[in-house]
Amino acid sequence: MKQQYAVVVLFALIIASSMVSLTCYKTTEKLVAEDLSQALAKALNEQQSDVISADTIQMFNSHLQIEGLRGHAVLAVDTQKEFRPRPQVSTATILSLSDLRPSVVIWSMALLWGLLCLYQHRRLSALGLYGGLALQDGRFVNAKGIEVKLTPMQQQLMEMLWLSPSHKLSKSEICDTLWPKKEDASETLYTLIRRLKPVIEEHSNLKIESDRGKSYGLKVR
Repeated sequence: MKQQYAVVVLFALIIASSMVSLTCYKTTEKLVAEDLSQALAKALNEQQSDVISADTIQMFNSHLQIEGLRGHAVLAVDTQKEFRPRPQVSTATILSLSDLRPSVVIWSMALLWGLLCLYQHRRLSALGLYGGLALQDGRFVNAKGIEVKLTPMQQQLMEMLWLSPSHKLSKSEICDTLWPKKEDASETLYTLIRRLKPVIEEHSNLKIESDRGKSYGLKVR
């Protein structure tokens, strides 16, 4: 798999895990709000008063259907609504009640995938790969160590581009090196490039780019 695709998969897993976590939290938050409301309504109905007392809190907790809320929910006074009592619970309590197992599974997958991508990147870097190719013992091999079959002229041109610090050379540099005695080797170079391109693209993530016929270079797709 191309490196950019691996990164896309990693971010997709992270986003999916975050979305699942948020969905679980929102679902639990809604259930908690409904339970708090019904417990408060029953408690106030029993005592037939809006005044909060120790008995109110005790009755409120006894009517909570979600066991994890008992002892963690509190009653506050809402000054914007005629000083009516309002149940509250902390974010940590809602998180503790949420079913986060699906998101944990996806987070684990993202972590494992990230470690795999890191291992693959280090392995390829150790091989001296560039765009899925490596030059070893005078021959080009792919990431699996399989040799890419090139003609002598293709091999020479690839080595020139490969060993260039920028992986790019001018047309004149290439022609002067490969055909020093030929007055105009433009057509010959064009034919060589045209035949080399599909071979390189088939066995690697590289492509040969031309800058208006003035220069040629290797670039990762």
